[in-house]
Amino acid sequence: MIRALLLLTIVSALSGCATVRQQDLDAWVGMPVEALDTHSLFITIPMYKSTTQSGMEVRNYANGADVESCFSSAGASGKGKYANANAFTTCSSNRVVCNNIFYIRDGVVVEYAPTGRCYTDDSVRPQSRYLTLQKK
Repeated sequence: MIRALLLLTIVSALSGCATVRQQDLDAWVGMPVEALDTHSLFITIPMYKSTTQSGMEVRNYANGADVESCFSSAGASGKGKYANANAFTTCSSNRVVCNNIFYIRDGVVVEYAPTGRCYTDDSVRPQSRYLTLQKK
């Protein structure tokens, strides 16, 4: 119980400090889709793909986690031959999600638009791995 409360506090504190950096979004504009297909972070996240009527491919890499917490209280009292006891538990759960949405046209990333509880850093920027894999 204490561990869950501590985790929830840390996640809340960090999400307050976390930001989406424009330079991380801009780094994807003009990149080939192969850079996204071989990215070490995005290949580990479930991806949902759709295509608009105009031919724009939309990819959503939904990165999320369930956060659950429970709080309990109990008490007992006794008088004479009888004892009275009560217990109360309250639980809540929440899904914290960042939808990493990429808009792609003709095999090139047009826009990266993270939506929800998101932050960006160097780990979401394009990696040079796709260039190495193209040569093999």
